[in-house]
Amino acid sequence: MKDILDKGYAIKIPTEQLTLERETVWYIPHHGVYNPKKNKIRVVFDCTAICQGFSLNEQLLKGPDLTNTLIGVLTRFREEPIALMADIKSMFYQVKVPEEDTDLLHFLWWPEGNLNNGLEEYKMTVHLFGATSSPSCASYALRRTAEDARCTAPEEAVNTVLNNFYVDDCLKSVATEEQAIKLAKDLQALCLKGGFYLIQWVSNSRTVLLSIPEEDRAIDQKDLDLNNDLLPVESALGFQWCTQTDSFKFQLKHQDKPAIRRGILSVVSSIYDPLGFLAPVILPAKLILRELYKEKYA
Repeated sequence: MKDILDKGYAIKIPTEQLTLERETVWYIPHHGVYNPKKNKIRVVFDCTAICQGFSLNEQLLKGPDLTNTLIGVLTRFREEPIALMADIKSMFYQVKVPEEDTDLLHFLWWPEGNLNNGLEEYKMTVHLFGATSSPSCASYALRRTAEDARCTAPEEAVNTVLNNFYVDDCLKSVATEEQAIKLAKDLQALCLKGGFYLIQWVSNSRTVLLSIPEEDRAIDQKDLDLNNDLLPVESALGFQWCTQTDSFKFQLKHQDKPAIRRGILSVVSSIYDPLGFLAPVILPAKLILRELYKEKYA
C-alpha cells in the first residue's frame, strides 16, 4: 500500500473535501493476495462488494475484448529460433481514471500502515485490479500507444505490441540475436511513450540477455553467470518453458482421485495444455471416459 501511495496511484483526500457534499461516492474494500512465486503481496480491490444491493462492477461496462487469443500468442511465440518474453510493470496502474470518476474509487487505510492510528480516506487515481472495466481500458491504452507511434517507431515493434501481447505479457520470437536485441530496445522505447515499462525479460539466448540491464531481467535470470550457468525454467502463459533446451515441459502432480468417472474427469481436466501437446497422452483417458458415459457408470 505504501508503494501505491508513494507512486501517486492513490492520494489522500484533503480534510476540507471530506465535508463537501458529493453526488456519488463509493468505498471499496481491499485485501492482499500473496504470490509465492514472486514472494510479494498484491493489493486487490473488491469491486464485487455489495452495499444496499449494488456493487461497483455491476455499474461498470466491461468494454470490448481487445486481448489477443492465448493460442495465437503462444503459436507466434515459437515461430522463430530466438525467443523473448517480458511483461509490463503494474500495467493497470499506468492508466489514469478521469478525475470526475475517482470519487467512485474511495478506500480507507491507516496512515503509514500503523493500526494504532485512526483510519483515513484515500482514493485511487488509476485503474485497479478487480474492476470489470480495467482490462479493456488498459489494453486500449497500450494498443493506442502503438497506433499513435506508427509513423515514428519501427514497424516490427508496433506490430509486436498489437499482435504479441497477452494483456501485460509480451511473447515474441525472431530469426537472429541481432534482431532480438534491436527489438527489445525498440519495444522498451515504444511502450515508454505510453507510460508502460517492460520488465522481467527472459530469452533463450545468452547474448540477448547480456544486452538487457540486469535489473530488468526476470528474477531467476538476474544473478546467473551467463557464461557458465544453465538457463532456468520460466513460466510462459502457464507453460513451463525450459530456456536452456528451448522446449516446453509439463509437470503433472500425482492426484489421489477415486478410480471412477468423476475422478478420471478431474485429473484430465486439471492438465493445462491449450496447444494440445499432450493430446496423445490424454486421448486414451478421454476414450475411457467416453466408454464410461456410454455404459452410464458413476
